[in-house]
Amino acid sequence: MNNAVNDGGGAGVWSATGFRPGTKTGAGAGPGTGSPSGTPGGADGDTGDGEIWSGCWVAERLGVELVGDEGLGELLGLALRRNPKRAHLLVSHVLGKHIPQSPAVVYGYGFALGLRVRDLLGEDEARRAVVLGYAETATGLGHSVADGVGLAPCLHSTRRPVDGVARAGGFEESHSHATSHLLLPENPGLLAGDGPLVLVDDEFSTGNTILNTIRDLHERYPRDRYVIVALVDMRSAADLGRLDDLAREIGARVDLVTAASGTVRLPEGVLEKGQALVARYESEAEASASGVSDSAGPDGQTAQEAQGAPGRPALRVKLGWPEGIPDGGRHGFTPEHRVRLEGALPAMAARIADALPSDARRVLVLGFEELMYAPLRLGVALEKLTDAEVRYSTTTRSPVLAVDDPGYAIRTRLVFPAHDNPADGPGDRYAYNVAGAGFDAVVAVVDSTADTPELHAPDGLLARLSAHTPSVLLAVVPSYVPARPSTVPPTASSTERRSMLPEPLRGPDFSSYAPDEVGWLLQDLSDTKLEAPTEEREEAIQSGGAHYAESLPVEYQPSDAYQELFHNALAVSATRIAQAVGVVTETVLAERSPRPVLVSLARAGTPVGVLMRRWAQHRHGLDLPHYAVSIVRGRGIDANALRWLAAHHDPADIVFVDGWTGKGAITRELAQAVEEFEASDGITGFDPEIAVLADPGSCVRTYGTREDFLIPSACLNSTVSGLISRTVLRADLVGEHDYHGAKFYRELAAADVSVAFLDAVADRFDAVDEAVDAQVKELLSTDRSPTWEGWAAVERISEEYGIHDVNLVKPGVGEATRVLLRRVPWKILARAGAGADLDHVRLLAEQRGVPVEEVAELPYTCVGLIHPKYTRGATGADGKAVSV
Repeated sequence: MNNAVNDGGGAGVWSATGFRPGTKTGAGAGPGTGSPSGTPGGADGDTGDGEIWSGCWVAERLGVELVGDEGLGELLGLALRRNPKRAHLLVSHVLGKHIPQSPAVVYGYGFALGLRVRDLLGEDEARRAVVLGYAETATGLGHSVADGVGLAPCLHSTRRPVDGVARAGGFEESHSHATSHLLLPENPGLLAGDGPLVLVDDEFSTGNTILNTIRDLHERYPRDRYVIVALVDMRSAADLGRLDDLAREIGARVDLVTAASGTVRLPEGVLEKGQALVARYESEAEASASGVSDSAGPDGQTAQEAQGAPGRPALRVKLGWPEGIPDGGRHGFTPEHRVRLEGALPAMAARIADALPSDARRVLVLGFEELMYAPLRLGVALEKLTDAEVRYSTTTRSPVLAVDDPGYAIRTRLVFPAHDNPADGPGDRYAYNVAGAGFDAVVAVVDSTADTPELHAPDGLLARLSAHTPSVLLAVVPSYVPARPSTVPPTASSTERRSMLPEPLRGPDFSSYAPDEVGWLLQDLSDTKLEAPTEEREEAIQSGGAHYAESLPVEYQPSDAYQELFHNALAVSATRIAQAVGVVTETVLAERSPRPVLVSLARAGTPVGVLMRRWAQHRHGLDLPHYAVSIVRGRGIDANALRWLAAHHDPADIVFVDGWTGKGAITRELAQAVEEFEASDGITGFDPEIAVLADPGSCVRTYGTREDFLIPSACLNSTVSGLISRTVLRADLVGEHDYHGAKFYRELAAADVSVAFLDAVADRFDAVDEAVDAQVKELLSTDRSPTWEGWAAVERISEEYGIHDVNLVKPGVGEATRVLLRRVPWKILARAGAGADLDHVRLLAEQRGVPVEEVAELPYTCVGLIHPKYTRGATGADGKAVSV
C-alpha cells in the first residue's frame, strides 16, 4: 500500500520565464503551504512575486522545467552536475548542503516531517521504529526527522568503512557519482527488529535508491511497514506506481511523507546538452586566471573570483563534546544520546560564541560531508545565543558547475583536497556558495578522523576559507568508534574469564581524578593494611624473603620546604613538559593509531596518560579512552586487565604509556609479558612498545624528549598521582580472576596536587603548539631506534661501584627520586653542573643523610644507588644510611 502524504501548495510550472500557475502533471498535489506545518519560512528563491528563481539559468539553456506545487521553487533551484549519469542537480534551499541557510529553518523542516511521521504511526509504533538517513546528503535530515519522531533511534548509511565493524547491509545509488552505501550499526539488532523502518532522503526522484534499500533490508530483516520521508517527491509519471508494486511484492505497507511534490520535465537530449554546457564553462574557467574559487559568469563569460591571500590560521575551539555521545548516526544514535547532546549544546555553542570576533555579524557554520547533524545542532544553538546572522551548510563530494548568476543555484565553488583519508582514495571536495557570501567568520566543524594534515595544508579547506573570510574557527567532534572485539576468536575459557571481570574503577570513588580522565583496571585494597617501614621492606626484598610488590612503603609526607620545591619546579618546567606531552601524543597519532586507546602503567604513567588525553582533546577534539593497569617487575603485566581491554577495544589501538625510561627494565618486562599473554590466551595485536614522556635511556621509539630532566610528578608519591598507591600483587589478595590491587589514600586529600599538576601543564598547551609541530616533523623523519645507552651505563656503574646488581642502580631524575622516597638509598650520583633539576634531590638526600657525589661523565642528570648490602643494622639509629 502506498499512502502518499505531502504538504504541497497550488500547482504550477517553474521555468525560464518564472512561475506559471496551472495544472500540475505527474503527481497529485495536496493541500498545504509548501513547507511542513510549524516550519520557519524564509527560504531564498523565486516566490512568484518578481524575484529571480535560482533555477531559471538552467531552465533557459536546457529547457528543463519543474512542474508541481506552488512552493516548489522556494524549496529547489537548479544547477548542472559534473556527472555523466544525470545532467541537472536539484539544489535544496532548506537542506543545508549546497546553499547556506538558517540552521533553524534546516532543522525545522526535518523536525516537522518527523512530527508528521509520529502522527502517522502513532506513539506505540513510533517507539518501535528505526529512522534511516542516506549519506551524504540526508544524514542531517534523517537525524532531524528522528528528533521529530522523538522515540526512535537513528542510523545513516555511510561511504566510510570502519575497521572491525561488520556490515549490516548495503545498497547502490545509481545516479550518484559515488554509489556504494554501507550500513554499519554498532548494535546489529538495530535493523533486526520488526517495527517500522523510516527511510529519509532529501529528494524522492526515480525511487531507485529507496527500492534498492527496501529490497536489500527486507530480505535480511523483513517487517510489515515502511515509511519514506523526503523534502520533495519528484517522481515522474512512469515511476509513480513502483512503490505500490514493491509493497505488493513484499507484502508490506509503504507510506510516503513529503513537504512538497512535483516532477522535472526534461527535453530530449538534455544529458548531452548538459554535458556539453559543463565542458564549455569548465574549459573557459581553466583558461582564465587560475584560482581556487571559480565561477562562470552569465552568458558564457567566465570569471575568476579573487583568490586573496590566506588569512590567519584557524582558531581551535574546544567544544567539550560529551564522552560517549556518537558524532552522528553512522553507527547508531539513540533518543538517550539526543537527550544528553541537547543538554550539552548550550555550553558548546557558548564556547563557539566566545571565540567569534566581537564584530562578526554574519557567521557560517560549515559541516563536513556526512557530518551534518552535529554542526547543524551547534548552529541552531549558536543562532539562539548570538545577534549575528547564522547560516549553515556543509562541504560535499559532489562536483557541481558554479555559475555566478542570480538565476543559478551554485554561485561560487571552493575546491580543496579530501582530508579524511577516504577509502576510495584522494580526490577533490567542495564548498559551495561560501566564497563571496560576506561571512565575517566561518566555523568549520569536522570529526577527528578528518582533522588531518590535509585539512591544515596550504591548499586545504581551512586555507581556502581563510582567503574569503576574516576569521576561521575549527571545532572538532570526536569520531565515534564502536567497541570492537579482538581479531582472534577467544576460547571458551577466556570468554568466561573476561565476562567475570569488573568495569574500571573511577574517581571520585577511586582516585581524585575526574571519572573521564582515567579508568583504573585495579581492585580497591584501601581497607587492607599493606604499609611497612622502608628498612623492613628493603631487608625483606634484598634477602629474597618478599617481592617489592607485596607491600607498600609508608607514604612520604613532604615538608613545607619540599612542597615549595615541587611548586617551584612545576612553574619552571611546565612548558617543557607540555611540549613533551604534545610531541609524544602527536607521534602516537601519526604512527600508532588515529584513535588510540591510552593504557598507562600505574602509577607513574597515569599522569602522563591523562595529559596525553588532554592534548588530543585540545588539539584534535579527540575524546580518547584512557585506562591504568599494573605491571610488576619480575611478574609481568596484569593479564586480566589485558583480557578486559581486548574485550572492549581492538588490541591494535592500545598504546601503553609510562612516565619515563630509566635503564629500560619495564620496557623489556612488558615485551616479554605481552608475548606470554598472546601464547596463553590466543589474543594477538597488542604492541608492547611504550610511549613515554622522557626517554633518557634510549629504550623506546615513541617519546616526548630524550633529555633527563625533572618531571614534577616524580617528586611526590600518591599526592601527584590521584591519591593512588603503587600497585600490589600478593597471592592472598589477588586471585586468578582479580586485577592487581592498589589503595586510594582519601585521607591525604588536603595535600593532593594531582589535578593542579595536570592543569598547570595543560595551561601551557597553546603556548607550545608551534614548537610541538616543528619537533614532531623532525622526529618523524629521523631514526629513533633504541640504542639502550641507559642499560649499558647502568651495567658499567654497577661494576664500578661494586654493587653487581643492576636492579639496585636507578638512573634518571625520576628513578633517583623514587630511591630517596621509597627505598634505602646509599648515594646519589649527580652530573657535574646539574642545576635546579636536582634541587629536590639534594633536599631529600640531605634529609636522609645520603651523600651526593658529582660525576663528570654521566649519561643521566643523576643516578640513585640503593644500599647494596642492606640489613636493618646497616643504618644508624635514626634510619639514615651509613657507609658499606
